[in-house]
Formats: sequence, structure tokens, C-alpha cells
Amino acid sequence: MLAELRDLLLIDIETVACEASYSQLSERLRAHWSRKSSFLKREEGDTDEDLFHQKAGIYAEFGKIIVVAVGRYVEVAGGKTGLQTKCFYSDDERSLLEEVRAFLDHGSATLKLVAHNGKEFDFPYLSRRMLIHGMSLPAALNLSGRKPWEVPHLDTLELWKFGDYKHFTSLDLLATVFDIPSSKNDMDGSMVNHVYYHENGLRRIAQYCVSDVVVLAQLFLRMKGHPLMEEAGIVKCEI
Repeated sequence: MLAELRDLLLIDIETVACEASYSQLSERLRAHWSRKSSFLKREEGDTDEDLFHQKAGIYAEFGKIIVVAVGRYVEVAGGKTGLQTKCFYSDDERSLLEEVRAFLDHGSATLKLVAHNGKEFDFPYLSRRMLIHGMSLPAALNLSGRKPWEVPHLDTLELWKFGDYKHFTSLDLLATVFDIPSSKNDMDGSMVNHVYYHENGLRRIAQYCVSDVVVLAQLFLRMKGHPLMEEAGIVKCEI
């Protein structure tokens, strides 16, 4: 396996609104959501409650993490590159994050996280939710005081921007242009909140998150000029 892949941990998270319904929010949090939602784009007739269902999961102050999937490159038969995945999922966010923290703390001191839009979403979201639960951050996420060039983590969106800070490209679009099989077969990110709260679909969401990690791993290889992994070399964890 290529040396540049050995210390990488590919990661993706799935988030939902912190409560099943807007009415379950505390009075203080409802007031803050009203202020937040006043700045959000809405369709005619959309209420604060509608926007809560649609958008709250995006924000660490109003959402929670239900799935964290990770992947590591491994060497498979013939010296080829493969992927081993692992998934953490739970309705209890605190216990989920404790597992993730322990996993990250047992990683190599040279561990580098890789995510798509990770520097804007996954990494800060994980850190914020851990702090909200009164947890200390694992070394891999404890980046306070570091200069941008001292942060070891990699972001495939940032790699694709080439310095163009106004440009956003989704993981699925990049998978399409690089001819990587999509993870969006029976659901996409916009459906996660509904599937979780109305279909009791935590396991389904976990499977979707693992599939996103596989796509991310394939994309990273292509962006580094390497061939895609063969399907036989990709081991998806049991969920």
C-alpha cells in the first residue's frame, strides 16, 4: 500500500435535529431558533417549525450526531489498496461520541482525518457536540491555537477548490464526474431527518453513511492520481 495512505482515517457523520419536533425545544432554544431561521431561505408559507425539520440538523447548536462512519486504507491481495470500514451509531449521542473519542484517541499520533467539507462541517460539528456534552476533545480534534498550515487533516472539497473559496461541489457530483458509483441509491442527505424520526431508520442511515465513506475513499484516490479500488477489496462493516 502507498505510504501516503497509511495514516489516513476517512470519516463521515450524519446529523439530525436535536428533537423530533419543534414543540419539544425549550423556550430559550425556540427563541434562538426563531432568530436563526429568520436568516434562512424559506419557501412561501414555511414556518419556523418547518425550517426546524428541514435545517436544524445542519447546526451543532440545534442538532445531534446519530452516525459516525470511518474507513482506513489497507493492503489486500496482490499488494493492491483496499478499504476497511467501521461504523458508530446510536440514539444516545453522548455514548456514541464517547466511543468515537476513544477510537480516535487510540489512533496513531500521526493520524490525519479526511472528509468532504470536513473542515467546515464534520470536524467542527464533532468538536462542538463533544464540548456540549462536557467531553474533552481527542488529540485529532483538539486544534485550538494551531495555524491553518499546522492542521494535518485533509478535505476533498478544499482539494477540489484549488483556492476558489466561493466554489462548493457536492461529494455526489464529484463521484459522478470521476465515474465513481454513487452512495445515493435509496436516500440522500436531505432525507436523513425524516428517515430517522418518522421511519425509525437509524440502521438504514448508518449503511448510507458507510457508503459515503467508500465514495470518499475512492474520490481521494482519484484526486491523488491513483486507480479506484476493486469492489472485492472494500470491506463494509456489518450493521
